[in-house]
Parts: sequence; C-alpha cells; structure tokens
Amino acid sequence: MEKLYKEFTNLAKNLNSIGIIPVLYGSLGLSKLINQDLNSQDIDVLIPENFLKKEWDQLKIFIEKLGYDLIDLHEHEFNKNGITIAFASEEDLLPFADIDYTKLEVIQDMGNYKTLRIDDYLKVYEKSLIDGYRKIKNDNKDQIKIEIIKENLK
Repeated sequence: MEKLYKEFTNLAKNLNSIGIIPVLYGSLGLSKLINQDLNSQDIDVLIPENFLKKEWDQLKIFIEKLGYDLIDLHEHEFNKNGITIAFASEEDLLPFADIDYTKLEVIQDMGNYKTLRIDDYLKVYEKSLIDGYRKIKNDNKDQIKIEIIKENLK
C-alpha cells in the first residue's frame, strides 16, 4: 500500500502544478482512509472531466512526461514500472453514487488531494456491486470491501 500511496502523492503533487486536485479513489483510497491494506493492485484517480475530454491530449502528454506509458485509451490507464494508474471523472460521483464531489475533503501531503468519506465508499461499492462486469472481474472483492466498510462504520 505504501509504495502505491507514495506514487499517488507524487502524482498528486505534479497534477497540482497544472491546477488539478485529484481524488484518491478505489481500493487504495479506501485502504488509506481506514488504515488497512486491502492489497490494491492499481491507483484509481478521479479528476475534472474536462481533462479527460477537451484537455485529454495535454494531460496525456503531461502524464507521459512523468514516465508513464498509455496502456488503455478507453480506461485512461497508464503504467510505469509495473504501477498502473487509471483516471476517471470526478463528476461521475454524483450520478453514480449521489456523492457531491465539490464537497470532498482536501488532504495535504506531498501533494494536495481529495478523499471520500467512509460512508461515500459504502455508496460507491454498493453501486459497483450491481455492475455485472465488476462482479465477474473483481471476484466478489466489492462485497468484501462493503463488509469491511460496515465494520469500520460501527
């Protein structure tokens, strides 16, 4: 977890330099929030949608200058030295899981980034559990995370 988190904070610092405060998302974000290693396999990052659409070419060049190679255009995935980062839109939090992305807490570390609350993660993983693709791809990991989240909410 620490290796991925260190890579994320370095990425966040670089993104801050171009006006982006990213959201640490997915298993790594949940791991960091609850201080429990969930064996994250990648780094999921949410950023403003305009960087994935109108400003994609500039963002792609910027990320590649950091040493990453684009490996999946559709998923906005990059890889560097075996570490995969995937970008998605922070605006999707609202329609997907009813989370107001404009009110996320900003954490200051090596770089500034935003984080979800524990109850936000519950919403995300409950919605993800409905997704048949994720059920097959993730081998029931979302259900396990839901149980861990509920334990942490007690």
